[in-house]
Amino acid sequence: MSLTNLKPAAGSTKTRKRIGRGPGSGLGGTSTRGHKGAKSRSGYKQKFGFEGGQMPLQRRLPKFGFRNPNRVEYAPVNIGKLEELAQKGITEIGIAELAAAGLVHKDALVKVLGMGELTSKVKLSVHAASKSAKEAIEKAGGELVIL
Repeated sequence: MSLTNLKPAAGSTKTRKRIGRGPGSGLGGTSTRGHKGAKSRSGYKQKFGFEGGQMPLQRRLPKFGFRNPNRVEYAPVNIGKLEELAQKGITEIGIAELAAAGLVHKDALVKVLGMGELTSKVKLSVHAASKSAKEAIEKAGGELVIL
């Protein structure tokens, strides 16, 4: 046996359909495209979403909603998570420390929310904070710096 006498398994390959090669082939004439119409012509390309002249789906459905282009998205961090960091000995918490802990992405705008308990004194530097979070940080003797 050698590479020269290798053949595919019987019935595993088919010869391709050679269309447009004259009437003797049985696939001449219209070359399997049917008679007339845009689809039978060369260069035909249907528009995306075209439904044969019927009103397309994206035009049948009503427009709705509004997306504010000026919306500012904050990554939320609860004070309960800050307490966990403080228990590990981190007292000055900024965006870099939160990102290192896996709580936010390094480029995210961070907002501290008031869910949980904070008993440790921490210095916090974030972009925004809720009223309850601010009160909890100051009550624990910490400091909040808004960037």
